[in-house]
Amino acid sequence: MNTKQLTLMALLVAVGAALYLVIPGYGEGMKPDFMLTMMFIGMLLFPDVRSVFLLAATTGVLSGLFTTLPGGFIPNVIDKLITAFVIYAVILLLKKYTNHLIVSTAITCIGTLLSGTIFLSVAIYVMGVNIPFGFLFLTVVLPTMALNGIVFFIILPIIKGLLKRTSFKTALSN
Repeated sequence: MNTKQLTLMALLVAVGAALYLVIPGYGEGMKPDFMLTMMFIGMLLFPDVRSVFLLAATTGVLSGLFTTLPGGFIPNVIDKLITAFVIYAVILLLKKYTNHLIVSTAITCIGTLLSGTIFLSVAIYVMGVNIPFGFLFLTVVLPTMALNGIVFFIILPIIKGLLKRTSFKTALSN
């Protein structure tokens, strides 16, 4: 891992944090997690264990600090770490196809669904948050999955275009 990689990963996390902060919350204080989108982009660009761990830990801590759900810090950290490594395994399994925008977008949607499910499960069943799972799944997780898919579909080609103009090599470089 070199300084360029760390810088690009930090920029992705920073953009995700900015998006996370400006999006208003709804559904009992929940809000869409656009930091996931940036984490998945970083994982596609740098599919190695150290980068995935760094992205997951950073995204989890920042999401936890910025969450509007009471008691949401620990669920955010847990869900980002588990989701990152499950999606990392999916990326490794589909390595030949991850350069296709539709496949990458589908991976992002699946990852968002997994992340939301883990987050809600930990928040409700471990931390004792008193909000029905089904209500939050339908009103927050599913819309977030759709929004993350749309945002990913728009942002990834922009990032790939910017990286193509540089000599920076990533896993998605052609």
